[in-house]
Amino acid sequence: MKTQLKAKLLQHLLRNKKNDKGFTLIELLVVIIIIGILAAIALPSFLNQASKARQAEAKQTLGAVVRGQQAYRLENPTFADEIAKLALGVKSQTKNYNYVDALGGNPGKFSEDGKTFGKYAEIFGDALDEDAVKDYAAAAAASQDESGNATTITQICEANKPIGQTGAKAAETTYDDSATPPEIDCDEANGNIPL
Repeated sequence: MKTQLKAKLLQHLLRNKKNDKGFTLIELLVVIIIIGILAAIALPSFLNQASKARQAEAKQTLGAVVRGQQAYRLENPTFADEIAKLALGVKSQTKNYNYVDALGGNPGKFSEDGKTFGKYAEIFGDALDEDAVKDYAAAAAASQDESGNATTITQICEANKPIGQTGAKAAETTYDDSATPPEIDCDEANGNIPL
């Protein structure tokens, strides 16, 4: 009896195995559609994170450069006119940005106020991928109040969107020479955001 039961059980299992050989075409299509929807949702988020990582490079570099300008200004009567003089080990050109005196300008140089860098020095992070990452501007300024107290300030500005996108403006700062202490404004009217 036990042998008969085992034989019937094996026959039953073999018969059911022949019927359940694989997935139907509809099941496969549903799985492919679900994977496609998930990929369409996740891909823009992933690309945005990659852009944020590249932009972090510019923020970090420009932050180091303007702090270096403050230190340089404490030891000298003027600001440095190029990144190399700050001795920070910062490259003026990377695979994501060129650090220049004006957008599209001279790598490693600072723009100045026309007074031998005595009061103001500015540098731009010019994005190489203008469709994905934003441009940046950074400035260091110095002034003296009526009591003879000297001060320096720094500011980093971010463009409101990448230049390659319609309506984007380059990061730009303006310096108010009459202000005591000095003020660096990110020119928010043109879509620049102070960081």
